[in-house]
Amino acid sequence: MKIIEYLYPYRFSIFLSSLLFILFGTLFVPSKLFHVFVNPVFFIVNILAGILLIWNKKKVKNLFVFLFFTTIVVYILSSLLAIDEKSLTYIQFGILFSFYSIVTYEIISQVWQSKKVNRGVILGLMSGYISLGLVGFFICMSVEILEPDSFSGLVSQQFNNVGNGDDLMYFSFITLLTIGYGDILPVSQLARNAAVVIGLLGQFYLVIVTAVVVEKYIRHSS
Repeated sequence: MKIIEYLYPYRFSIFLSSLLFILFGTLFVPSKLFHVFVNPVFFIVNILAGILLIWNKKKVKNLFVFLFFTTIVVYILSSLLAIDEKSLTYIQFGILFSFYSIVTYEIISQVWQSKKVNRGVILGLMSGYISLGLVGFFICMSVEILEPDSFSGLVSQQFNNVGNGDDLMYFSFITLLTIGYGDILPVSQLARNAAVVIGLLGQFYLVIVTAVVVEKYIRHSS
């Protein structure tokens, strides 16, 4: 497809820009308006950008294209047929967790295997780090599903509450960045283990992946 061939060189730019707007869009758009109207649009764009990132992996691509459209169909049918919303939420969560985990791996893999450091690789490096924070969010949400009340300081303990999701997203990135303000605390052993894993992922990324990219840049510049 010509449009895919045209957009593929910009895959990191599209993914990063849409992901940043999903995370920080409330700084520019009122929160209620953003979550109801704006966020869903950029979320779809981000998923499509993720599919673009794995486009060369045919089996994985075909699987997630199928799952993406299946999720949309199930969501529409659930609205019309009054299917249990909680069950649908868990299905969507599982699909998104798997999708972003694979996309994050693919971003890091493409950055790692790049022969020359250019603008696209730098954007990919940034995308990979931010995607790790998103994967950390899914890990925290999984912990909260398996063991409710694993984190103290959350606005709400309901899975599908926007405030809860925002809190755990914030916790994931604060932990990834090793800032740790302490306003949200992991209180169960599973949650503490998850926090350690997220922190280690951030450190490994900075120490190993970023160092490799910097080394390639210095070598090619020389």
